Amino acid sequence: MDFAFDTRTEELREQLRSFMREHVHPAEALADEQRGAQDSPWRTPPVVEELKATARKLGLWNLFLPDPSYGAGLTNLQYAPLAEITGHSPRLAPTALNCAAPDTGNMEVLTEFGTPEQRREWLEPLLSGEIRSAFAMTEPDVASSDATNIGTLIRRDGDDYVISGRKWYISGAMNPECKIFIVMGKTAPDGEDVRRQQSMILVPRDTPGVEVRRAMRVYGYEDHWHGGHAEVVFHDARVPARNLVGEEGGGFAIAQARLGPGRIHHCMRLIGMAERAIELMCRRALDRTAFGKPLARQGQVHEWIADARVQVEQLRLLVLKTAWLMDTVGNKGAHTEIQSIKIATPRAVVDILDRAVQLHGAGGVSQDFPLAELWAAARTLRLADGPDEVHQRSLARRELRRYA
Repeated sequence: MDFAFDTRTEELREQLRSFMREHVHPAEALADEQRGAQDSPWRTPPVVEELKATARKLGLWNLFLPDPSYGAGLTNLQYAPLAEITGHSPRLAPTALNCAAPDTGNMEVLTEFGTPEQRREWLEPLLSGEIRSAFAMTEPDVASSDATNIGTLIRRDGDDYVISGRKWYISGAMNPECKIFIVMGKTAPDGEDVRRQQSMILVPRDTPGVEVRRAMRVYGYEDHWHGGHAEVVFHDARVPARNLVGEEGGGFAIAQARLGPGRIHHCMRLIGMAERAIELMCRRALDRTAFGKPLARQGQVHEWIADARVQVEQLRLLVLKTAWLMDTVGNKGAHTEIQSIKIATPRAVVDILDRAVQLHGAGGVSQDFPLAELWAAARTLRLADGPDEVHQRSLARRELRRYA
């Protein structure tokens, strides 16, 4: 069993580490200042556009897309350690590399299911980083963890489709650069097969009847760095029938295809977040004195740091195994592992970040350290792309079938 990364991956890792060290981390404070000085807190700070230009010159662009016609042509196993590195600065690095959700999943959908016209109009500007996008699936009035519950209606009317419904926690929708929504709704609400009732359709943001109503808060704060999480209402918004993604009734299958790669991207970035938390814990423990000795000499602190290291090493191996399986047997063949990492990684990283916050005392919950923001992001990922309990249910049923 070979645990080494291949030559290309090692080269990209070193290049990306240098980019993070020389450009991304120094830009974090400036990005905060610029965002606060803008007319809209949702607008991308100018320094982020500078980072994007630099990343593109260095070839650190669209690394997540395996199709060399559109992206870097990396496998999941090659991209996974790169996604981990971006997790050290999740509010800047993924965007700088054009590898930020929800754009990544939307580009994957358009690459796989979009028509040539849809790709020209929406995929190309997304690939070049000119615009942002949103994926409108979750709804406030139904348990959206079961996608068959989705209540938004997509009704055919001549050469158009008419969309009506209410969505919320639509990531990225507050950003003025978000120009397109991929909306999931029901084209056949009374269809016999509940997994063939849904479809997906492209809805430009400026379509009459599209109302971005408000920003949803995350643990009490507004997530400006990821374009916000908006409540969006579709008041009989009308778009051409050619905006349908794939075929009528194909929405559920497209959603499943979209969410698989996204889960592994989230998990690798989470490991990067945990690595940054461990670094901050160690620096704090060495610099801070309590009761006559450095925190680094306190037994409890030793336990926190050691347990965090063990957890990260375990998670990384499981996520890399999952990436390898996705490359070799496909997403369906890696289903058990994808669900396993989705359950295990956010839980463990929340725990690591919580200990890091504790070690920093009042500073840990302040804006002077990134820990509180990282904690909220990690905790949110126990809900995003399906809550823990949904994955536990599916995973347990699969295990039970082996012995039934």
